[in-house]
Amino acid sequence: MTTATLQNRKFLATGAIVVAVAVAAYGIGRIYPPLGPSEGTIAPAERHVESQVGAGDVTLGDTSVPQLMQTDAFEVMVKDANFRALARDANFQALARNPQAMAAMAANPQAFAALAKDPQAFAQMARNAEAMSAAARAAQGRNAEAFAAMAQHANAFNALAQHPQAFAAMARDPQAFAAYAKDANAFAAAARNPAGIAAMARDANAFQALARDAQAMQALARDAQAFDAMARNADAFQALARNAEALSAAARSAQAFNAQARNADAFNAQAAAAMAQHANAFNALALQPQAFAAAAQHPQAFAAMARHPQAFAAMARNPQAFASYARDANAFAAAARNPAGIAAMARDANAFQALARDAQAMQALARDAQAFQAMARNANAFQALASDASAFQAAMNAQALNAMARNAQAFQAMARNANALAASARAAQAFNAQAGAAQMAAQGRLDAQAMAAMAQHPQAFAAMAANPQAFQALARNPAALATFARNAEAFQALGRNPNFQALAMNASFAAALQSPGFAQAMRAE
Repeated sequence: MTTATLQNRKFLATGAIVVAVAVAAYGIGRIYPPLGPSEGTIAPAERHVESQVGAGDVTLGDTSVPQLMQTDAFEVMVKDANFRALARDANFQALARNPQAMAAMAANPQAFAALAKDPQAFAQMARNAEAMSAAARAAQGRNAEAFAAMAQHANAFNALAQHPQAFAAMARDPQAFAAYAKDANAFAAAARNPAGIAAMARDANAFQALARDAQAMQALARDAQAFDAMARNADAFQALARNAEALSAAARSAQAFNAQARNADAFNAQAAAAMAQHANAFNALALQPQAFAAAAQHPQAFAAMARHPQAFAAMARNPQAFASYARDANAFAAAARNPAGIAAMARDANAFQALARDAQAMQALARDAQAFQAMARNANAFQALASDASAFQAAMNAQALNAMARNAQAFQAMARNANALAASARAAQAFNAQAGAAQMAAQGRLDAQAMAAMAQHPQAFAAMAANPQAFQALARNPAALATFARNAEAFQALGRNPNFQALAMNASFAAALQSPGFAQAMRAE
């Protein structure tokens, strides 16, 4: 793109903002018409506005679409071949009207590629996800400890997951296997001859198959403490053991988390438990990996801001306006005490004054004022989250950010790779989803076919469980779902691009796709 093209585009977008303001003023003029002899006539300016602004352009006073088109993310994406191809598909606009579902699918396209081709299975899984989400929330604390135990002993549990029947038998009665933590050879001997062992006899063939698996037995011998970890979290494992498929899928999720954390040299059992305890919040934040990484690098400051969500959202909507405070935290404190004269604060003056009165929060921001700069460096990601109030509320959960702050070192280490951090959050969410599914199956609320589908598509099921309403809405739009299935490879490429994620999550993106300005920008490339 030439410099002249870029300048022209920004001029057009800025002009659209001016027109939007003019439209708003025009609307006010219609409510409070001028008095005098011209009353009731159509003024030339009025005719001009009506001829230049179409219904698809802006609503009264709404500048969100032209502002979106001025972002760096938009400038990057209109040059992307995959994005341009998708934007020409009419059904992509329908998909864009469900930003949270689209962003989740783009973040993990492989998980959805096959499922999207079967609308009936997709719809059934989306319906089950809502019920499962409630079941998982009810047992989050218990499941979090089990997740931490599995992640800490990931290789051993992954070995057991290859033998689900034996694994389920052990999980049903973990205390009977606790002694093997001190003597892995004794476990190997018992598994070879299980008939005389009460806890093994019912599943003798399964244990003998495990004993013949040299690789699995080596993994258990190297980390026999997995037996003790299972016994210390007996309630959680007994709940998971009600369904062998769910138990094995949960172990694979813990293994995936462990792999991401080990790659960052950042595994920490407390951090794993925190991520599982607040899986929905971290999964929502993972839709914008750059924002997640920024929060993880400055956890105390972000936890402080989360205590004042209205002020936090105002900062996220316009992070560049707060960047200068990274060099002068005292200036931020002064501005927050008297926000009426600060353009970026005035609309939320009461919220900023409340933040200014919170001594603990202000101290946290003073200690790490670089958090302001971190938000500005990742402005697209924060603006995308802030454009959707429900997404922002879910992602910037105060309890989750406090948990991150309590495990700052581990999260900061994982934050060196934003995509790996996001993948870790998805693994924790997948574990919770499988735990909830196991509970539903035990209660007779899931049949074997549904359970098998969930085990086959664990990441997709986890994403649905994090936001079931969004996926149920998508399931009612088969054309939009078919668009994803047809373009799975394009979504896979786009999902790795934080600029696309920033656009996809922006609440104004669907409107932008239908605007004349967007069409003109696409033609200009």
